[in-house]
Amino acid sequence: MRFRPDKLGVVIAALALCGVLLAPFSLFRANRIVQGEAKSLLESLPAWAGLLLLAVVIAASLVALARSPAVIRLAAATVCLIVLLLGIGFSAIHLTPPENTYARVSPASGFWLLCFAFALLAADAITRLKPRPLARILFLAAALLVIAFVLLSGSWDGLSLLKEYANRAETFWLEAGRHVMLALGSLFAAVIAGLPLGILCHRTPSLRGAVLNSLNIVQTIPSIALFGILIAPLGWIALNVPGAAAIGIRGIGMAPAFVALFLYSLLPVVANTVVGLGGVPRDVNEAARGIGMTDSQRLWRVEFPLALPVILTGVRIVLVQNIGLATIAALIGGGGFGVFVFQGIGQTAMDLVLLGAAPTVLLAFVAAIVLDALIDMNAQASNRKTTA
Repeated sequence: MRFRPDKLGVVIAALALCGVLLAPFSLFRANRIVQGEAKSLLESLPAWAGLLLLAVVIAASLVALARSPAVIRLAAATVCLIVLLLGIGFSAIHLTPPENTYARVSPASGFWLLCFAFALLAADAITRLKPRPLARILFLAAALLVIAFVLLSGSWDGLSLLKEYANRAETFWLEAGRHVMLALGSLFAAVIAGLPLGILCHRTPSLRGAVLNSLNIVQTIPSIALFGILIAPLGWIALNVPGAAAIGIRGIGMAPAFVALFLYSLLPVVANTVVGLGGVPRDVNEAARGIGMTDSQRLWRVEFPLALPVILTGVRIVLVQNIGLATIAALIGGGGFGVFVFQGIGQTAMDLVLLGAAPTVLLAFVAAIVLDALIDMNAQASNRKTTA
């Protein structure tokens, strides 16, 4: 019988082949800023460890090529990713000379290609399994536990990324708190302001176009430009309004970043509120009116619960957007993970850039998965209510 490889498996196997044969697995540098020396997979590890990792990659690639069950594909991808994470940490121990505190070992393009390939295999397997929302959250929790285990076990302590973290641990968690505060705080403020505005736009069609068009104009302003535009008025308020400076309103810092993120957040919240309320079946509204519900009762007991999945989709868009945009706040003194990104760019220290970029990507990824699961659970509950 003729063998027919899985189409996605061909892509994954090609990426794995490039990651093993064509791209370096790790990068060795004598110190944190000099240009590094690329090391292949077999050069980065002791012979036995390199061959073991190569065998695991080949086995997982064969599983990807075959039309194997989703559970086996997920298991193969998981094992390969764990071995890759442990392998890159072991490469730092192998390549760093004893008692040398200046040398740096970083993951290179081959490592990232392999991680991407088998993360793609894992995502494909999970999609084929069609897990329920709660199961998706459990998969995410398991992945986070693996990452936490790798970090806490000390197997990555020799990597330059963890050395950069060790030198800035206190600052890292301070900026992490600011980043989360900016992203979540601006989202909370946008929900508080955007929901009533969206309801008003839904109930008043003549107002809808003007409000949505105005918010759409805000979305077209580049983020750095909007941060800059806000410096002057907020600086004036800090100087001329009693008590404004005492509560943190200044021309630079977190205040203009918070206001900018709030303004960017309004359009998705307002627009999705309008769309969600507009999508409530007319028959449901008529039935609610027929049993004597007032407009306020229909809004909160009927329309809003049915529109909630669409509104939560807007919240998801805002949160992921804000986590990314909060990085730019560092340019105006707003703090956040962008501090490390722009410091690293200025010092040509790419591991410092990664120290800011990696947690930003992880936060956005976690927020997207959790909110997607909540949206699906809410949509299922709404469908059951409508059917009943």
